Amino acid sequence: MTASRPEQAPPGLFVGDYELLARLGEGGMGVVHLARAPGGDRVALKVLRPHIVGDDEARHRLAREVSSLTRVRSRRVAEIIDSDPWGDIPFVATRYVPGLSLHDHVHSEGVIGGAELMWFASCLAEALAAVHEVGVLHRDIKPSNILMEGRTPILIDFGLARVADDPKLTHTGWLLGTPGYLAPEILLGDDATAASDVHSWGATVAFAGTGRAPFGRGPSVAIMDRVRRGEHDLTDLDPTMRPLIEATLDPDPRNRPALDELRGWLASPGSSSRRPSRDRSLTMPFAAATLGPARAPTEVVEDGLGPESAEDSGPRRPRTRVLPPESAGPFPGPEPRVAAGERLRRAVLVAAGIGVLGAGVALAPYVAVLVTALTVWVLRSGSLAASSAGLRRTRRGARWYDGVQVLLGAPWHAVASIPGALLLVGWSLGLGLAAALICFAVGTPVTTGLGVIGVTFATALWWGPGSQRLRGPVQRLSDPVSANPVVWFFVVLLTLAAATGLAAAATSTGPDWSPASDRPFASMSLPDFLGR
Repeated sequence: MTASRPEQAPPGLFVGDYELLARLGEGGMGVVHLARAPGGDRVALKVLRPHIVGDDEARHRLAREVSSLTRVRSRRVAEIIDSDPWGDIPFVATRYVPGLSLHDHVHSEGVIGGAELMWFASCLAEALAAVHEVGVLHRDIKPSNILMEGRTPILIDFGLARVADDPKLTHTGWLLGTPGYLAPEILLGDDATAASDVHSWGATVAFAGTGRAPFGRGPSVAIMDRVRRGEHDLTDLDPTMRPLIEATLDPDPRNRPALDELRGWLASPGSSSRRPSRDRSLTMPFAAATLGPARAPTEVVEDGLGPESAEDSGPRRPRTRVLPPESAGPFPGPEPRVAAGERLRRAVLVAAGIGVLGAGVALAPYVAVLVTALTVWVLRSGSLAASSAGLRRTRRGARWYDGVQVLLGAPWHAVASIPGALLLVGWSLGLGLAAALICFAVGTPVTTGLGVIGVTFATALWWGPGSQRLRGPVQRLSDPVSANPVVWFFVVLLTLAAATGLAAAATSTGPDWSPASDRPFASMSLPDFLGR
């Protein structure tokens, strides 16, 4: 359903017993209105398009469909309350959820991460389980079909739902869905299954965690081709969730986790025993084996003899060997969370770097700011180039000319990074000037004030608008250093020594204002500055 600006309905306009209040949006099946039920409750009323219910046969199909959907009952689903497939104006009424769609929520509030993302994924999986339990497939799970009730997702719009035990059911005028959120088997013309909804679930959770469609943007044909190939981009997704989402987006539905396995993993993400298995076609011997004691996974190899002796001239029989533990399951468990000690070391290293820049500004303000601004520009250019190269590899795989392409694109990335660098440096300089005014007002010595300005400037650069393009390249160097306590200790020691040396030089010789001859407003006192 595509949302549009709510429009007030003419007063006294009814569909059946429901008074229309405002138009909420429209989709392939019809127009959705906010309506008032006879008892005063508000509902979302979908008025169906003529081609959906064009004849008696179509109305019979719709009645069967709605009858199945009314069995869905879950607090995570905007369930169907009422319907009239046979009226002059056919409609379906569902529970009204007064919230933004996931699509609008992410663009207005930002991406969902950490424990909030785990909660979102669990609630959406719960909603999907409620749909599947009554034998229904949703087939159109996507960000615009998720409404956010506070921080909880509510699944809406069963416009593409089908009865699971009647996969051949078709209906002229039903939409196929949204490229990028449809499973590849549907794009290839196969019937939808529960695994198809799992794929759409994974793509939707990926959008919630990254703020972008996992299979990119562009022409529908290009998006569908990436879906069929499994070429997704989960770069910024929470590392804890990434392995699970990668498994749900597997192009082969047989390799995706079943919904109950998926929910089990979400309930206990640290438990390797809850990793989904690749083969969900459980025969009776296999099901019985799963109840027995856990055994090491094995693989069949052809490089040995069976039980027969070496002298046996009969055919060689395959034997098995034990695989390493990491080869079990379709994907590894969640990446381990960074230990508190390592996070502390990272913070200390960043603070030491900020101290170096603060001392540098105290010693040579203009030179330090200019060198820092150029460094920000270069790092942003490199970050843009790396992101572009990574996106190309994701879309069409590695190529021998990738390095050449990066070099050829370097001038463009250097130019494209200028606006972001100017914004970040300008914003940071503004905060630095604010710190300068405070220091000037309280009569702070010039060298000390410049140090405060430098620390403010560096801190603003690290956390300012667009600073992720600066932090990314720096953290690729600093994070491995912080992972090794010994290396970290010596790097921090050298960094603090550099900051101390710069600060001592600034204190002993005073600031070097090159290329200017003297500090700004050197002849102006505080009363002069204030116009007194």
